[in-house]
Parts: sequence; structure tokens; C-alpha cells
Amino acid sequence: MGNHVVIFEARGGSDKGEYGYRKDSMPIVKALLKRNWTAEIVFYEDEHRGEIYKYAVEKATAYISRINPGNLEDETGYFQMLRELVAHGVEGLPHPDAMSAYGAKNALTKLTDTALVPNDTYAYYDFEEFKSALRKNILTGVRVLKQNRGSTGEGIWRVELMGEPKMSKDGMLSLKSMVRCTEAKDNHVEERPLGEFIDFCAQYLTGSSGMIIDMPFMPRIVEGEIRVLMLRRTPVYVVHKKPAQTKDAFSATLYSGAAYTYQKPEEWPELMDMVEKNLDMIIEKLGGYSIPLIWSADFMLDDGPDGKDTYVLGEINASCVGFTTHLELADQVADEVVGFIEAEDIVNKRWPAYRVK
Repeated sequence: MGNHVVIFEARGGSDKGEYGYRKDSMPIVKALLKRNWTAEIVFYEDEHRGEIYKYAVEKATAYISRINPGNLEDETGYFQMLRELVAHGVEGLPHPDAMSAYGAKNALTKLTDTALVPNDTYAYYDFEEFKSALRKNILTGVRVLKQNRGSTGEGIWRVELMGEPKMSKDGMLSLKSMVRCTEAKDNHVEERPLGEFIDFCAQYLTGSSGMIIDMPFMPRIVEGEIRVLMLRRTPVYVVHKKPAQTKDAFSATLYSGAAYTYQKPEEWPELMDMVEKNLDMIIEKLGGYSIPLIWSADFMLDDGPDGKDTYVLGEINASCVGFTTHLELADQVADEVVGFIEAEDIVNKRWPAYRVK
């Protein structure tokens, strides 16, 4: 069997071109062909999972996952198939557990003992725990809540207390206290009692991947969020996403009116230096998996203790990071795929290396 790559996609969604597949998938196929590899796009569907698995395990040297989380109603079957492919010798780009480890919002809580993430960043999976904690944390300042699912800012809320705190008999912040809530999806504002908002957030805790992240608001987000797009260990470009210049705006999504500027990594030397210095630590703390093929890290500016600029990590994306604005990167993607597979092939998997202590 020659070197063959299967690119998994899902049908439908706003990220597709006129022929039904992503605009940044076919350039990868063509770039691999130039390197004497073969590649194809396969649309994943749960009802055909067995047939797709059988085809891929027989034909593929590696797969590249290009499915946005929101494009599958339930990812359980898809991830199960990917794990089986990896277990039977197909290289995962990325490994399904790496997608989960990097892409889940609780990746931030695994980095709170580093300089990348504020130590008062928390993940909640239980409603009562979330309810009790938010009543305390909002007294410390403005908070940002993030659901684990969703995209384009949906379910990401800036929450701030309005007026003087009102305490209840149990010594906790009263659930009748008014809060001002701004959603990142479109920067719309809602003013409602804290208890009502907490009940509203219960929807984010449902299902097997239910989770809410609670972290301090970074006021300098108004200067822009800085997304670093990575090909494995290499930064390839930076997107400076500046929120709309309107009252209450803090969202860095295009849908909300943010302005995007595409820049070269060398235009952000301090940030690139920080990413390089922390990369091995990030890999270790997020499970030690092979680093994803295409991933991104979003940073916000903050004031360091010495008064100099520093950067706070707000999110990592690894499931399906697009590069439709820079399709020329397909050649670099192909080089990374070929280089990774050839490096893996040097070691016979039947007789792996062992450590001499």
C-alpha cells in the first residue's frame, strides 16, 4: 500500500464551498499529490461508520480530521472510529484524544499553575458547584463564562455585578443581585437577577461534554485578541482580532463586527518567544500526545507585574482550524504530514525503543 491520506469532513455547515467540502481541504490534497502521495476527502456519517472505518483502515496511511465540532450532532461515534483507526496503525492527525485535550475549554484549568493562565480560572461540571462558586467569584471582579460547546462566541458571557453587593442570610451574594451580561456572539447586553442568569447557564452543563469555564475578564481585550496559527511546532501567521469600537463590545468574532488583521509571526516577537518557551510544557500538561497538525492559540494582552505587556491564554483550538485566507499554507501542511509519517516510519513499531536507566 502506498502513502495515502484520508481527510475526514462532515456534510453541511457554513464552512463549505460550492462543492460541499471545505475550501482548505482540496489544496491539501493537491499539495500531497505533488509529493507523490495520494489523498481524498471522505464525508463522515454515523450511519456509515463501519463502512468508513473498514475503507480507511485498509487504504490510509494517515487521516486528517477537518470536522468542526458543531457539524456533528454527537461526536462520540466519530471519536470512537478515530481511536480504532489509530489502534490499528493509521496515523492520527491529530489523535482524537489530542483533539479533546487541546480543544476542550478545560485545557485552561490544566495550565493555571503556569504564567499563561490566571490561577483563578475554574471548570464546573455540576450545577450546584457552579452556582455556589459564581456567587463568590463575581465579588472579586468581572468574570467571563464559557460553555464547552458552540462557536462564534455563542455561550461566552462577560458577567459583572451591578451596584453594591447584596448579601443573603447565609453570607453569600444574594441571588436577587442584578448582573450585567454581555454575550460574545453579538455583544448584546442583558440585565437580569444573578439567580435567573445562573439557571439560564444550566443548559451548558447538560450532556457528556457539559462544562462551564469561569475566568477573570481581561479588560485589554478591547485592544484585540491575538490568534497564533500553528503547524505542529511552527507559528505560520497571526490574526489580530480587534473588537468593534462600540459600547460594551468585547467579542473578537467576525460575526460581532470585529476587525481582523493578518500578520507575520515576526511582528509579535515577545509572544512568539513565549509560545516557543512554553510549548513543551503545554504538550506535557495537555496529555503528552503528538502535537496537532493544525492548531491555534488565542491570547489577550495584560499588564505584567513589572508594568510591561504580558499575554494571557484564552483558548486553544485543535479540532478544525481553518486557513482559507492563506491557502498557500497547504504546501507547508503537506510537508508536515510527509515529514511526520517518514519520521514515524524510521522506528519499527513491533520493536519500539526502550529507555536505559
